[in-house]
Amino acid sequence: MAELIRIYEENPNPKEIAKVAQVLRKGGLVIYPTDTVYGLGCDITNSRALEKIARIKGIKLEKANWSFICADLSNLSDYARQIDTATFKILKRALPGPYTFILPGNNNLPKDFKKKKTVGIRVPDNNIARALVQGLGNPIVSTSIRDDDDVLEYTTDPELIYEKWDNLVDIVIDGGYGGNVASTIIDLSTGFPEVIREGKGDIDII
Repeated sequence: MAELIRIYEENPNPKEIAKVAQVLRKGGLVIYPTDTVYGLGCDITNSRALEKIARIKGIKLEKANWSFICADLSNLSDYARQIDTATFKILKRALPGPYTFILPGNNNLPKDFKKKKTVGIRVPDNNIARALVQGLGNPIVSTSIRDDDDVLEYTTDPELIYEKWDNLVDIVIDGGYGGNVASTIIDLSTGFPEVIREGKGDIDII
């Protein structure tokens, strides 16, 4: 049975953040707010937790295209190959913000992502999500809890999210009502920006 924890985005309580980070460290699954829709996440280095999310989403882990939630751009060199100045300027302009950027992956990707040629990077404009990453000490994987055939309220109301996911995750963070428009996905892996999905983020930044 999941625990519902209220955390205020304006000033996330460090003790609550540390508690959630500890659950992530032990392989737990957490639903948390972002600057778009609520996300389902775990520690990117924990294979058991990643497998659990893959089962919930009904896909094979090796086929999953999940993004990494980072606290800032300092994590880029950990997982992405060196990028050119023009690409970095786009990232600096857009982040933190409601974007997922696809970048060429490097050899340091966690073992479950080693075969991936690219990596999706998110730095949400949400204090709770970024504090979780800082508390854990490395990025968390993120996949939207939104299903296209879901009742709209399930993606926005933390209490309804809790009711639906109670038996599937360890913690649901109530960070207030969420949005129901996903992030804008932009592929920067080839050197030519390509919009893969238009979402909340304005595509004029490229």
